[in-house]
Amino acid sequence: MAEDGGRRDIKTWFTLLAALQIPSIRAVCPDKELGLQLWMPGHNEDHRVTIGYGQKILLTTSATVHSIEILGGKLVIADTSQAILLRTKHILIGDKGELHIGSADCPYKGNLTISLFGRLDDNDEEHSYFGKKYIGVGTGGTLEIFGEKKLAWTFLNKTLHPERSNQKSYHFHRSWGNRGIILHVIDPSTGDVLHSDRFDTYRAKEESCRLAKFVDDVEAGLILCMMVNDEGSNNLEDSAKKSLSRLGSIFISNLGFRDPWTFIVKKGHPSSAVEDHTVYQGTKVSSKAQSSFHFHSSSGEYFTITSNSQWAQEVEWTDWFDRDNERGSGDWEKLFDLRKTYPDRLCSSPLDIQVQTHDGIPFNQTGDVIYKISKDYGFVCLNKDQIHGLCHNYQVRFLCGKLVRPQVFLSIDMLTDNTILELSDEVVGWGTGDRVVVASTDYSMHQAEEFTLLPCPTCMPNQVKIKGRAKFIHMGEEVDGVDMRAEVGLLTRNILLHGETEPTCYGHEACKFFDFDTFGGHLKVQRSFRAVHLSGMELQYMGQQTMGHYPVHFHMNGDVDEQGGYSPPTFVSDLSIHHSFSRCVTIHGSNGLLVKDVVGYDTLGHCFFTEDGPEERNTFQHCLGLMVRAGTLLPSDRDSKMCRAITDGAYPGYVANPRQDCSASSTFWIANPNNNIINCAAAGSVETGFWFIFHHVPTGPSEGLYSPGHTEHTPMGQFTNNRAHSNYRAGMILDNGVKTTEANDKDKRPFLSLVGARYSPHQDADLFKPRVPALISHFIAYKNQDHGAWLRGGDVWLDGCQFADNGIGLTLASGGTFPDDDGSHQQVKNSLFVGESGNRGMLLPDSKIWGPGGSDFSSRTLPRGIDFPIRGMQIYDGPINVHNCTFRKFAALHGRHTSAFGFRLNNSWQSCPKNNVTKIAFDQVPITSRVFFGEPGPWFNKMQMDGDKTTIFHDIDGSVSEYPGGFLVKEDNWLLRHPDCIDVPDWKAAICNGQYAQIYIQTRNPANLNMHIVRNEYPDWPLTLEGALGKKKHYQQFQPVITLAKGYTVHWDQAAPAEVTIWLINFNKNDWISLGICYPQGTTFTIIADTHNRLTKKTYRTGVFVRTTQREKINPSHLTKGYYYWEESTGLIFLKVKAHNEREQFAFCSVKGCERVKITATIPEESPPSNCLAKAYPKHAEIPVADVVMPKKIPNSRLHSPEHFLEVKLESYNIRFYHIKEDFAFTEVNGRKWYQQEDGVQLTIIDGHNGNVVESKGFRNSILQGVPAQLENYVNGLKDCSIVLVTSKGRLVTRGSWTKVLERLGANKIINLKEKLAFVGFKGSFYPDWVKLEISNDQAKIHQVLPVPIVYKMKL
Repeated sequence: MAEDGGRRDIKTWFTLLAALQIPSIRAVCPDKELGLQLWMPGHNEDHRVTIGYGQKILLTTSATVHSIEILGGKLVIADTSQAILLRTKHILIGDKGELHIGSADCPYKGNLTISLFGRLDDNDEEHSYFGKKYIGVGTGGTLEIFGEKKLAWTFLNKTLHPERSNQKSYHFHRSWGNRGIILHVIDPSTGDVLHSDRFDTYRAKEESCRLAKFVDDVEAGLILCMMVNDEGSNNLEDSAKKSLSRLGSIFISNLGFRDPWTFIVKKGHPSSAVEDHTVYQGTKVSSKAQSSFHFHSSSGEYFTITSNSQWAQEVEWTDWFDRDNERGSGDWEKLFDLRKTYPDRLCSSPLDIQVQTHDGIPFNQTGDVIYKISKDYGFVCLNKDQIHGLCHNYQVRFLCGKLVRPQVFLSIDMLTDNTILELSDEVVGWGTGDRVVVASTDYSMHQAEEFTLLPCPTCMPNQVKIKGRAKFIHMGEEVDGVDMRAEVGLLTRNILLHGETEPTCYGHEACKFFDFDTFGGHLKVQRSFRAVHLSGMELQYMGQQTMGHYPVHFHMNGDVDEQGGYSPPTFVSDLSIHHSFSRCVTIHGSNGLLVKDVVGYDTLGHCFFTEDGPEERNTFQHCLGLMVRAGTLLPSDRDSKMCRAITDGAYPGYVANPRQDCSASSTFWIANPNNNIINCAAAGSVETGFWFIFHHVPTGPSEGLYSPGHTEHTPMGQFTNNRAHSNYRAGMILDNGVKTTEANDKDKRPFLSLVGARYSPHQDADLFKPRVPALISHFIAYKNQDHGAWLRGGDVWLDGCQFADNGIGLTLASGGTFPDDDGSHQQVKNSLFVGESGNRGMLLPDSKIWGPGGSDFSSRTLPRGIDFPIRGMQIYDGPINVHNCTFRKFAALHGRHTSAFGFRLNNSWQSCPKNNVTKIAFDQVPITSRVFFGEPGPWFNKMQMDGDKTTIFHDIDGSVSEYPGGFLVKEDNWLLRHPDCIDVPDWKAAICNGQYAQIYIQTRNPANLNMHIVRNEYPDWPLTLEGALGKKKHYQQFQPVITLAKGYTVHWDQAAPAEVTIWLINFNKNDWISLGICYPQGTTFTIIADTHNRLTKKTYRTGVFVRTTQREKINPSHLTKGYYYWEESTGLIFLKVKAHNEREQFAFCSVKGCERVKITATIPEESPPSNCLAKAYPKHAEIPVADVVMPKKIPNSRLHSPEHFLEVKLESYNIRFYHIKEDFAFTEVNGRKWYQQEDGVQLTIIDGHNGNVVESKGFRNSILQGVPAQLENYVNGLKDCSIVLVTSKGRLVTRGSWTKVLERLGANKIINLKEKLAFVGFKGSFYPDWVKLEISNDQAKIHQVLPVPIVYKMKL
C-alpha cells in the first residue's frame, strides 16, 4: 500500500494475531478473511492512499485521508462494536480493485459513515471520468456493500391525526344532587386520581370540619383540586377557610352564596396554586369559574388538569312559525306579530334566529334578496326586490334561554409529545434513534413529515413510537374503496455514505435558485466493472447540480445481469437516499439492473432516472420516492423560473415556454417503455409521479444504439401495483418526447426540451407486426392536482385501477396524429373512480383552495380552483372503451361542474364516435352529475374550439343514460341530431341514435380560414370549425363527426382553398355521405380518389371524378370512377364520398390505407368569401329524418339506483290542409300521452319526488285574460317540488298578468309570447337547470329527460 509516494509496513505480529483469530476454513464475513492487514491511518486530509495489487487491507478505526485509490488491491471495513467514520475526498476502485463492507451472507452490523468532503472550488485535479467527491467503480472494479437488513418502507395502518395524543384521560361531571365542595387528590407523577370526596358545606358545619382535617392530612406534594357545585358557603367555617388559605387560596375567605369557585394546587407549594371565582348572577344569567394547570409527569410527559364550576343557562329552539305567506307585498315574519299570533310560545329576548323555506332550504341559499333579518326584529322578504317578482314562502324559529342549573367538570388529560404509529408490516430492523418519513396523503407533497423513533418496549411488532406529533393528517386506511394509506419510509441505515457541505451555496450557477450548497458526493459505476452490489446503505447529501454526478449512477454499462455475464446479477437494494442534490438512482445506457426496496426522499430533479432511451429490462421493485423538487440539469428537471433563466443550449433570443419546454420533474422518469415497475410508490413530486418519455433517437453517449422511432413502438414492460399521489401535474403520464437535436433557427428550443411524441407499441417494435397493448394493472392515483393519469398511446389497457380526488381522474389520448397513426384501442375496465372522497384534508393557514365538496358538501381541500370542474373519466379524442367501472361521489354544485364523465376543456382536436362505455355503476353520484358536456364560463371559456363542439360517446348498454345503444352528443351539434333526439339539460347533451363517422378535411392555399359545415336537414344550424392547427401553418385540418348517409354543404369565411383533401375516418365499407362544397364562380376542378398507406407513407391513385351535368348521376360511386356536379347558380360542387374497403378493427381506416378524395381547384383571383348558404338553402334543404330507431328507456324497475330519468315530450303545433288550419297539443310522460282538448293552456303536474303524474288540468283562454286568479291560485296551491308541464292550443293570449305564473315556475321575464308554447317548469324554492320555455308561431316542442327525484344543487 503506497501512502504519499511510499509504502507503509504492516507489523508481522498483527498478521499472526489475525491468523490465530480467524478459522482456517473460508470465512463468510469479508473482514474475517485470512491475510487481511490491519490499517489505522489516523487523520490527515493531505494523506493520499493507494492500495496496490496483492494488498488486502482491513480498516478498523475512524480515519481521515485525502483520497483512497484501490488499484488491484482490496479494502475491507471491519465490522466492530465501535462506530467508524471514514472521511475522504474520493474513493477510486480501479481494475481488479475491491471494496467490501459486509456481504450477502454476512451483513455489516456496526455503524459506518463514509463522509466525502471537498468544495467545488478547491484546487484538486478533477478526474476525467468521475469528477470530484465520489466513490467511483472503474473498469474491472468491485464494490460490495451489504448493511443490515431492515424494512425499507411500509404503510400506515391507522390514520395519524395532527392533534396531541391522549393516552389516557379522566372526566368527572356532576349537577343537581351533588351540592358542596368536591375534592380530588391526584398523583403528580402519573396524573392518576388517588381519592375523591364531596363535602356538603351548605348543609352542616361538621362537613366543614371534615374538609379541614382531610386537607391537613393530605401528603405534601400531592395535587388537590376543589370546586363548588350548587352551593358551598352556608356552613363553611373558618377552620376550613384557614386550611385552604394555607394551601394558597385567595378567594375562599370571600366565597358567597352559590358562587362558582375552582382551586388547584400542589400541596406544600402555594405558588403553584391556580384559582378562579365569580359571583352568582341569579337564575337567568350564566356564571362560571374555571382553572387549568399543566403538570409534568415522572416520565417526562405532561398532563393538564382543568376544573370548571358554573351556573349554566341551557338553550332550546322554538317550533317553526309561518304567520304570513309570500303573497301580497312579501313574506312578513316580524317578532312583534308572531308574539300576538303565538302567545306564550316565544321568549322575551331571543338569542338567535333561523329562517328557511318549507323545503328546508336556508334563506341565504334561495337567491332571494332579503329586506331584513334580526333576532330582535324577525324576518321580512319583499316581492318587489325579487327578479321573478315573488319571494319564497319562509318559516322562522328563535333560540331561547332556560333557567340556569349547576354544573361542575373535571378533566385530566395525559398529553404526550410522542405518537404511536401503527403500520401494516412488522418493522424489521427499525430501532431507537432511526429517522422515518411519513408521506403526504393530501394534494401537497410538502405535508410529508420526518420523525425520530423512540424506545417503545410495549409496542407491538407492527408499531413504533415517534418523537413529536404530526402537523398534518396522514391517512392510514382505505377511503371509499381506495387505498390511501400513507407510505412510511426508513431513512436511517447503519452504513451511511454522506456528502459534506457548506452552510450556504457558493460559486455555482445553481446558487441563483438554491440558498444551500448543492455540491454533494456521488457514486458512479463505469462500464466493464467486475461486480457491484449495494444493499442496506443510507445516502445523504449526495449528488451535484452538474451532469453525471448522482447519488447512485450506472453509466453506459450495457447489460448488467446474466446477459452481460454478471452472476449474481447487479442490483441495488434497501437504500435510503435522502436530501439529495441531484436524483436518486440513475440508469444510463445500462440494462437488466434490479433496483429494489429503495427509498428516495427530498431530491432535486428526477429521482429514479433512465437517461438516454436505450435503457431496457431494468426493474424498479418496491421503491418509494417522495418530495421530488425541481433541479437545473435538464429542461425537464426545471421549474418555470429555471426554464426562463437558463438559456444554455437555446437559440439566441429564444424565450422558453416553461409548461411546454420544461416543468416535468418526476419521481420515476422512464425513457424506454421496456422496463419494469412493480409495487412502487410515487408519493409527491413538484410535477409528476411516473412519466414515460420517448427519445426518437438515443442521445448523448448512447447515440446510434437504436434506429429512429424504436422506443415509440417498443412494448411496455410490467407496470403492476404501483401508486401515485400528492403530485402537482399528474400521478402518471405516458406521452411526450425530448428534443434530440441541437437548437437551430428552425427549432430554437434547447436540446432535450419536451416535445410531442406518440406511442404505438408493436411486437419487436416493428410497425409491420401485430400491435401489443401496454398493460397498466392495479394502479392507484389519488390527490394529484391535475391528473390521476394522462396516457397517450395506440393500445393502452388499464385493469383494476383506482382514481380518487384528482382534478381529472384519467384521460386516454389517441396514439398519434391522423393520418399517420393506426388508430387506437384504449380501454379501462374493472376500475374505480372517486370524485371527492372522505379524505377531506385539513385547512391550513396558507391553504389557497378550500371549499365545500363531496357528497355531503363538507369543507375540504380541492385539487385546483374552487370552481374547477372535477372529472372522473375525461373523454378526449379516442376511441376508448370504458367497461365495468364504478364512479363514486361525483356531485356538482351550482358553480362547479363536477361530473363522472367529462371532456377535455378547450379542445381543438377531434372526438371519435367509437368512444364506448358499458356496464357503468354509480354510487353517491346524482344522476345530474354523471356527465357534463360543458358550457361557456370559467375553465370552459367560450366553447368555440372544434373539439368542444364535436364531443360524443356511445352508451352501449344504457348504464349511463338509461337508453341502451344511445349516443350522447353535445346538445347543439346539429350534424348529429335528428328529430327524435332527447335533450338532457343537466348534461348539456342530447341522447341520439344513428350511424356516425368522421371526415378529415385538409385544406391548403390558404390554410388560415374557418369552415362552416351544414347538414341539409338543419340548414339553420351550421357548425363553424376553426381548425385543429394554428392559423400560421401551411395547411389546416377540420375533423367533424358526421351522420352517415346524409347530405352536407361546406362553406368558408374566405375564398375557398385551392386544395381540399377529404379523408374518410371510421367509415366501413359502403358507408357514404354527399358533400356540396362552395367555390367562387369561374373555378375549375381536378378531382381524384386515392389511398394513403400510413406504414409505407405512400399514396396510390384509385380513381378519378369527372364532371356531370346531372346531379343525380353522382350517386353511383365506383372505386375507379366517380362524378361531380358543378352547380354554378349556387356555387356548390357536389360529389359523393364512399368507402370501398373494410375498415380494420380498432383502426381509422382499412388495411389497404385511408381512402380520400382530393380536389385541386383553380380559383379566380380576388374572389370573395366562398359562403353559399344563402343560395344553397332552402333549395337543398331536406326534411329531418331519424334513420335509426331511438332506443327504449330501461324500465325503472331494472335500474339499480334510487334516481332515474323521466322522459317528457311536449308539443304544440298546427297542421294546414289548403286553407284549413288545425291545432294540436299534447304532453307525453314516459310514453303516456295526454292531448289538450280545449284552447288555452294545459298544465300537467308531476310529483318531483317520485315522477308520478298527479293530474292534468286545462285553463281556457278566457281565464287567461284579465286577472287570472283561478290559474294563480291553482299554481300557488301546488306542493313544492312539483314539475309543471305546460302546452298551449289555439290562439294563445300572449300578454297579460297570467304570464307571471310562468315566471313563478322558473321562466325568464317574458316580454312577448307567441301563438305556440311548450314549457317545463318547477314549483319549489329553487329553479333547476332543466326549466325550459319554447315559443313559436307554428310549432313549439320540448323533448327531454328530467332527473327524479328533484334535488337541490347547492350553490358554491
